[in-house]
Amino acid sequence: MKKVVKFGGSSLASAEQFEKVGKIIRADESRRYVVPSAPGKRFSEDTKVTDLLYACYEAADDEGKFQKILEEIKARYQQIIDGLQISLSLEKEFEEVKENFKNQIGKEYAASRGEYLNGKIMAAYLGYEFVDPAEIIRFDGNGQFDAGITELLVAKKLNNIERAVVPGFYGAKENGEIKTFSRGGSDITGSILAGALDVDLYENWTDVSGVMVTDPRIIPNPKSIDTITYRELRELSYMGATVLHEDAIFPVRKAGIPINIKNTNEPEAEGTMIVEDTCKKPLYTITGIAGKKGFCSLFIEKSMMNAEIGFGRKVLQVLEEQGISFEHVPSGIDTMTVFIHQDEFAEKEQQVIAGVHRTVNPDYMELESDLALIAVVGRGMRSNRGTAARIFAALAHADVNVKMIDQGSSELNIIVGVKNEDFEVAIKALYDIFVETQI
Repeated sequence: MKKVVKFGGSSLASAEQFEKVGKIIRADESRRYVVPSAPGKRFSEDTKVTDLLYACYEAADDEGKFQKILEEIKARYQQIIDGLQISLSLEKEFEEVKENFKNQIGKEYAASRGEYLNGKIMAAYLGYEFVDPAEIIRFDGNGQFDAGITELLVAKKLNNIERAVVPGFYGAKENGEIKTFSRGGSDITGSILAGALDVDLYENWTDVSGVMVTDPRIIPNPKSIDTITYRELRELSYMGATVLHEDAIFPVRKAGIPINIKNTNEPEAEGTMIVEDTCKKPLYTITGIAGKKGFCSLFIEKSMMNAEIGFGRKVLQVLEEQGISFEHVPSGIDTMTVFIHQDEFAEKEQQVIAGVHRTVNPDYMELESDLALIAVVGRGMRSNRGTAARIFAALAHADVNVKMIDQGSSELNIIVGVKNEDFEVAIKALYDIFVETQI
């Protein structure tokens, strides 16, 4: 058995956290490939090393400020090295960083050094081989991730290495230029390695004990999910849940490899298993609740709309011509409503209105702003009657007016639209009826 294990920034913010991680890795011989993030915050007012690197890069023309920030970054890493009591010098690496920062070779290079340097420490601490992802994670000339070449390079390099540390977050173009992934890039690196090496499990270690049923900023200490499918997670991620970057799901899903989200500070906790599919019955009817604010709706009414071939296409084409994407399109016999991100729509609303009038000649149109969308997701909804009724009942009891409801034929999720001001109240009402009552 072999595993890829990824550790987030909070798990590697200090020597004490490194020691916890070391114990976790050494406790299981199958944890053979380690993906570290850059050091995160040690306390709430602290600064992440990646942010310090950005600031240092920007200060390259101000020698005093540049040296001050660079020394602060050096001190952060030296603190970890001293705390671990390992014999390691990063002087050579920092001289290279200093020269490249002065030469302004790129912000993405600057950002990547947090993971690079932490990887050097992790490899020395564990006695594993260090592999620079610039050698094996490939981006094309346009900066797009090249999955095919990467898979070949990863397999060729790592299949001959028993145990390795591969920093997360970045790779390189063929010419050597460093390129980073977007937010959550270390998650993506771990997933790519897991898929390319065909491991048995991808463990993603963070500071929470798995995926929560809903946002802990709205519901204090929400219940955790023991098992969730990729499809359910995709729905929740799309609606704002931030457990894993969406791009981190596809490489392992393609290979049928499960992901285990675990807590570095509570390593004995089971965490959450993310799987392709499962016969395991969920604890609750729903798996999770997630949502986003900041939408508006365009309501269109026209008699005999349903008999007019191409009506919907024409409306959506108006949005396409203005470079606006839509979220949902619930409709009736003579009505159609398009939900759109409000910030995308605001500057072009009059062009859209004029375009819809010109294209389909509606009887009536109306805009409504400041809306939120909430997704209630769960494979358990298929075998439980009355889920939609319970949603309506919970929201009515909380005095929340439902502006829209949309359910896909898969019966995996139900999306409701409410006013922004009712968003938190609605989340609490849904959590109470589906989780707290455990019906």
